Amino acid sequence: MPPVLCLLMLLGALCRFGEAMSREEKQKLRNQVVEMFDHAYQNYMDHAYPADELMPLTCRGRVRGLEPSRGDVDDALGKFSLTLIDTLDTLVLLNKTTEFEAAVRSVLSDVRLDNDIVVSVFETNIRVLGGLLGGHSMAVMLKEGGQNMQWYQDELLHMAKDLGLRLLPAFNTSSGLPYPRINLKHGVRGPETRTGTETDTCTACAGTMILEFAALSRFTGDPVFEDHARRALDFLWEKRQRNSNLVGTTINIHSGEWVRRDSGVGAGIDSYYEYLLKAYILLGDDLFLQRFNIHYASIMKYISQPPLLLDVHIHKPLLPARTWMDSLLAFFPGLQVLKGDIRPAIETHEMLYQVTKKHNFLPEAFTTDFRVHWAQHPLRPEFAESTYFLYKATGDPYYLEAGRTILDNLNRFARVPCGFAAMKDVRTGSHEDRMDSFFLAEMFKYLFLLFAEAEDIPFDVEDYVFTTEAHLLPLSLSTAPNSSSIPSNRTSDEELDDSNFDWTCPNTQLLFPDPAFPRSLREPIRSAVDKSCPRPAPYREPGMGRPPLRAQDFMANNPEHLELLRRMGVSLVHLKDGRVQLVQHATQAVSAVAAEDGVRFMQEMMELSSQQQKEQLPPRAIQIVSHPFFGRVVLTAGPAQFGTDLSKSSTGVRGFVTVAEPYSGCTEITNGEYVQGHIALLQRGQCMFAEKARNIQKAGAIGGIVIDDNEGSSSDTAPLFQMAGDGRSTDDVTLPLLFLFHKEGNILLEALKEYREVEVLLSDKARDRAAIFKGKPLPGSLIEGSMDVQEEENCQTEATTPTSFKPVSQSQMSTDELDKSVPEEVTPAKEVSPAEELRIEEEDRAVPPLADTALPEEERDSEKTEEPRGDKDLSSQSVDQLLADWQEDLEAFKQMEKDDL
Repeated sequence: MPPVLCLLMLLGALCRFGEAMSREEKQKLRNQVVEMFDHAYQNYMDHAYPADELMPLTCRGRVRGLEPSRGDVDDALGKFSLTLIDTLDTLVLLNKTTEFEAAVRSVLSDVRLDNDIVVSVFETNIRVLGGLLGGHSMAVMLKEGGQNMQWYQDELLHMAKDLGLRLLPAFNTSSGLPYPRINLKHGVRGPETRTGTETDTCTACAGTMILEFAALSRFTGDPVFEDHARRALDFLWEKRQRNSNLVGTTINIHSGEWVRRDSGVGAGIDSYYEYLLKAYILLGDDLFLQRFNIHYASIMKYISQPPLLLDVHIHKPLLPARTWMDSLLAFFPGLQVLKGDIRPAIETHEMLYQVTKKHNFLPEAFTTDFRVHWAQHPLRPEFAESTYFLYKATGDPYYLEAGRTILDNLNRFARVPCGFAAMKDVRTGSHEDRMDSFFLAEMFKYLFLLFAEAEDIPFDVEDYVFTTEAHLLPLSLSTAPNSSSIPSNRTSDEELDDSNFDWTCPNTQLLFPDPAFPRSLREPIRSAVDKSCPRPAPYREPGMGRPPLRAQDFMANNPEHLELLRRMGVSLVHLKDGRVQLVQHATQAVSAVAAEDGVRFMQEMMELSSQQQKEQLPPRAIQIVSHPFFGRVVLTAGPAQFGTDLSKSSTGVRGFVTVAEPYSGCTEITNGEYVQGHIALLQRGQCMFAEKARNIQKAGAIGGIVIDDNEGSSSDTAPLFQMAGDGRSTDDVTLPLLFLFHKEGNILLEALKEYREVEVLLSDKARDRAAIFKGKPLPGSLIEGSMDVQEEENCQTEATTPTSFKPVSQSQMSTDELDKSVPEEVTPAKEVSPAEELRIEEEDRAVPPLADTALPEEERDSEKTEEPRGDKDLSSQSVDQLLADWQEDLEAFKQMEKDDL
């Protein structure tokens, strides 16, 4: 039997374990799906077309450039009537041939693809190219039927080829992986493109091209599209981690190095695995199935922890990378059905269904105990997709009830007068003014098919494969000529054994001899979710221990707290780059209850970190205004979440700097007579930022600058972060506190060493020199020799600041934030996007509010010297050399202002 047809037998095998839902009830729900589609589609056509998407709360179209930018989300919009193109084949499936014909005419007359706009290659491929190809497939099918679309002459296919040619320049990389974005008019090279500088792309972004590009090649006879998509897949396969056979989430498109090494089946990777299996179904190439099965075996070995699917590290696949799951993985049970692995598909789907019933929708991310992690829900269709495939595989009417739940929740919570609105927060039921095109392209397809009988569908759906956007590509393409000029990088024949094809065509009659079998798999999972959300507090016998340590109460310099961590199996790991990582080993806890307390502690840390990450503040400026700088040197500084808000001060805080003693600022200041009325310089480490601020404030300082103790750190190479509080009220701190990395801090220290009196201005942004000197004659040039000798002598006054500068050895135990990329077993960290440049940190915290780690004396390097370290290289530099560095900092600060951080 041909392998392509073999896979499809699974979808046609319905094992009817009882008609719990009558045909009349199914028809009623099917008609409800059509009515809901009409409500969404007609509102788009009435209020939004020809815009890309409908804004259902304000009843208007979303036009890119006219609405506030939403960041990467807007890269799907290209001023090409996205929703209409994405919906074409849905119209045919729902028997709306008249509307389909009108929609095709509108696309042909109104849509332009040569817009000067930068779009996502991935989104444009799956939504627009896929939509055009799906529409073309439906048009051809209807034309061959002899009743509709008799005028059609492959116009949609011509548009698809035009778009494919516009996307091809994205593949012009040494690796063959496409750039993530492209200008539809100008490509990726040249200043007019406004793109082409990106170096990273997600695995799914590069690996989700083969279905659409191969279909385009086989429809048109031009192999160039399929060749490029195959080359990208070959490269990803070669770059897999050979021991784990897993791929990372983000890869460098030039070097092939993994940028993010976490691996899962959700966001960033999902459709890469999907397209390997579906490429085998569509094209009949055994190579794709072989690769998929090798990956799948690793997924089930490392990532699958039924019913959970948890990300791991590709180099340490036995260690989870995070403690939460994203909603995009909801497609995976459906893919497992295609694979023929039904049991884990039932288990994971049941877990997702129970989470859905708890929160009405799948939150964008949720924790391992099924609580909300990210509360948004943009009406994603992946859960409905898996529900449909499981019903097709099992015939179990339970999945019809799951579909009814989806319909009811959409109508109760997402329906608005002008369509369906995404959920901004599933906990509160608040809406977001968006209705993404995939809602019409996918959601209503799968729900209609779930409740439809064979006679309700205008064609045999088994003759098509669904793309990741649910567009329909005909399986007849597998017999189309493939004149690919690029040979695939095949694995040796010895590796291609029969075991690669096990369970490709399972007999569902054998899988489910007992109609109660699926129910027996679901019951334990339903119970687990019910017990976990909300999770009851563990029982504690009277007198058997105190309540567990809470994250908001934890102080890392408290030995008792450190002992409580140890008992919970939580340890602090100090990394070589000066950061500290929280790790929990449940097996090292003193009891099962203590281990559970440890898990809760880590989750609380993660939640607190997530909350504080949202409170982003822009960077601040430290401007040196004294001789010989006169405001020309601006150092980029990180803000604090407490103390004076410099953005609300028109003048900032201006004063001379002095080094606090002790330099750490962690105990009472001993040189208070010098600190009073000055801006105190402090070294990072040994205690929390808020404690330093309180100590210098008590000594009479008017501000503080904390200098990083991690030698070599610089804002050039590390993102700025915010200094967080200590988990308690910081209302008593009334002075401003700013943070400088080591390089920028050394500039200030060297200036103090050379000129003995250095005056700075702490402000929210660099001030104009005229504003700084308020009508006084502006100082002259900084070039050496430009001042006359008399002026220079007048500027050199007797120093009043102690300037003892003995070098201090770097502490091996200087610490920083939680390492978000290398956890051991449980890492309480919020995912941070690569573009995020402003972090929140506390002294030696893993995640807020972890305090500075007060290490035992024997574990520390010598801490006897507390004077600031000098930089040997900087001390030997001339003033003009230093100014080059300062100029870089000034430009960096201006750029950060421009980015509106």
